[in-house]
Amino acid sequence: MTYKNLNLNLVLFTLLAFTACSKKSNGGNGTPLPRPDTAFINPLVQGSDPWVIQQDTNYFYTHTLGNRVALWKTGRMSRLAFAPQTNVFTPAAGGANSANVWAPELHRLDGKWYLYYTAGAGPDSTQRLWVAENESADPTTGTWTDRGRVFAAGSDFWSIDATVLEYGGSRYLVWSGRPSTTALNQNLYIARMVNPWTLEAQATMISEPTLSWERNGHPVNEGPQVLINPQGKAFLTYSASSCFTDDYALGLLSLREGGNPLNAADWTKSQQPVFVKNTAGNAYGPGHNAFFKSRNGAENWIIYHANTNTGEGCGVRRNIRMQRFRFDASGVPQFGTPVSAGTAVRRPAGE
Repeated sequence: MTYKNLNLNLVLFTLLAFTACSKKSNGGNGTPLPRPDTAFINPLVQGSDPWVIQQDTNYFYTHTLGNRVALWKTGRMSRLAFAPQTNVFTPAAGGANSANVWAPELHRLDGKWYLYYTAGAGPDSTQRLWVAENESADPTTGTWTDRGRVFAAGSDFWSIDATVLEYGGSRYLVWSGRPSTTALNQNLYIARMVNPWTLEAQATMISEPTLSWERNGHPVNEGPQVLINPQGKAFLTYSASSCFTDDYALGLLSLREGGNPLNAADWTKSQQPVFVKNTAGNAYGPGHNAFFKSRNGAENWIIYHANTNTGEGCGVRRNIRMQRFRFDASGVPQFGTPVSAGTAVRRPAGE
């Protein structure tokens, strides 16, 4: 997001959140919290811009820290707060990627790990996309090599929040960017990848914030995330409106079956947001999500950040939550409503 907190630190926020939120959800009657081997309670941890990827029986999780990238390794996402943390990548001081390290994502491509992240030299105008590479089988070990900046000509005025789409035998990078040095609205762009650190020359804009719910506080489309349904149809969720508002929310783009991801006309935008605030449940500004499967592969889960109280904006009070979602009979994802803070949620199947 345009102004992400620069120094978010993972803390054992869960116990505090449990105490405060369970009193509200249980009417303050002292109802015992659920056993951790059967359920969990949102928020999981404090942070923003969550990302998770599964390898075998392990999940690797990360989120924005501001000055570095850390990974958390766990076999149970419901126990994320207790997972060990490993600092894996810190950009060199004083460089073009040394400040405002935002929204890291870990991807396994061509037998190696690639860490895509946003960073700059300090001023917001310098924010760009970067990637580092690791040949180790376990991304919490080995050596990370900085592969430099990732960009496509004609669209590199400002760029954040890169993710990878693999579709139809090709690989694409999708990100949020500005159309010029003077226009500050954020659009979504896509370009074909030549390799994990190189894009083809030209990028295509596939979404811009034209709808009213995408323009609260500021016209924003950011945080794109890939979702492929069981039939192979491709979707992109994205975060809309300014993160400073309570109305930060998720939108949805659908790719036409057999469509070309580089053809903007092949993407259809939902006219209404698909995941919005739940004020009664202390979930304000839900957005910048990722997806993962339950450990047994039978369930689909969304992980996202939100605020517990109104008016908390883009700062250190954002926290990480997760819940199950489903696909309807036509294959469209249905995310429902953000689960209320302090409510017991059945842990992902197989944990």
